[in-house]
Amino acid sequence: MPDFKTLDDLLNDDVSGKTVLVRGDLNVPMQDGLITDTTRLERLAPTLTRLSEAGAKVVVLSHFGRPKGAADLKFSLRPVAKGLAEWVGGDVAFGPDCVGPDAENAIADLPAGGILVLENLRFYPGETDNDDGFADRLAALGDIYVNDAFSAAHRAHASTTALAKRLPAYAGLLMAAELSALGQALEQPERPVVALVGGAKVSTKLDLLQNLVTKVDVLVLGGGMANTFIAAEGGSIGKSLFEPDKLDAARAVQTAADQAGCRILLPRDGVIAAALAPDQETAVVPSDQVPEGQMILDIGPDSIADIDAALRAAKTVVWNGPMGAFETVPFDQATVAVGKTVAELTNSGAILSVAGGGDTVAALAHAGIEDDISYVSAAGGAFLEWLEGKELPGVAALAA
Repeated sequence: MPDFKTLDDLLNDDVSGKTVLVRGDLNVPMQDGLITDTTRLERLAPTLTRLSEAGAKVVVLSHFGRPKGAADLKFSLRPVAKGLAEWVGGDVAFGPDCVGPDAENAIADLPAGGILVLENLRFYPGETDNDDGFADRLAALGDIYVNDAFSAAHRAHASTTALAKRLPAYAGLLMAAELSALGQALEQPERPVVALVGGAKVSTKLDLLQNLVTKVDVLVLGGGMANTFIAAEGGSIGKSLFEPDKLDAARAVQTAADQAGCRILLPRDGVIAAALAPDQETAVVPSDQVPEGQMILDIGPDSIADIDAALRAAKTVVWNGPMGAFETVPFDQATVAVGKTVAELTNSGAILSVAGGGDTVAALAHAGIEDDISYVSAAGGAFLEWLEGKELPGVAALAA
């Protein structure tokens, strides 16, 4: 992970009256004009508040949705700016453009300590094209650049990479916290390291699995992807979800794990039913002996005990993906049980736990433990690419 300057480094100097461009992530879910999840606003607010209190003119840059390189009021950041005001505890101004005279005038009118959100960066094709000319126009607006959008760091866009090369660049509080947590979890971890990986498909997480087996001591597989590994070993999985074209890929992951000294922990038993519905008759069977017409929808009690033992021997836990079809009760039992063990061990100081990915965050909330994990990443794609071992352009651009 590259060395980078932080907000603390920046605030060692006087920033009063200087214009600080903060790349945030205001790409929040909205329904009927209302923000339905304010997590990203809540996490961005501390950086904005620190800069505001230091007397900087704080200018927030962000994308919102996919407006295809042209202005589209359906994707305006104006309502998001109003929502942000609740988290920074004061007024947030809005600029009707992100470059040009309207942006320049909005910044000129902003007092020291004021916070301004400029309009959606993706109203210009230069943003997603990482266009130098567009980056020049953005850079002309400010004196200093702060990236606090780890969730957009996997994209080589003008506001995340090219802009960082044009102004003194720093990592915001959220960016620094995320990188610190991720570094502790995989790059300089306390061992043993256990990775919990679930979800439906092997195909979407092949790179992730190939990287993790070289980094962790135990790789626990759950969800639909475990079925593909069980089938690759010759198990009978009935009509369970699996990917017949990924059997060789699963075997290759197992071979790589053997070579790296990583133990892959597959479910020994599964909770089966004829269909994914709450009113189904269920049974617990060996996971490689599923009757025809039945499907594995959760991992069974013996498998939960295996995972519990692995977790209690661990010092570091990385979690991405649920263990079963947790959205449908009763197939949430393994995800909840594993989650409660991770929470217990985290709260007792026995482990450092890092979790991320959309389904994972939802699973933590379902289990009621989202506040009991050392670090929960809301970054989505950037978190997955980090797990895959890929360089994130937005992080690399901050290299000191």
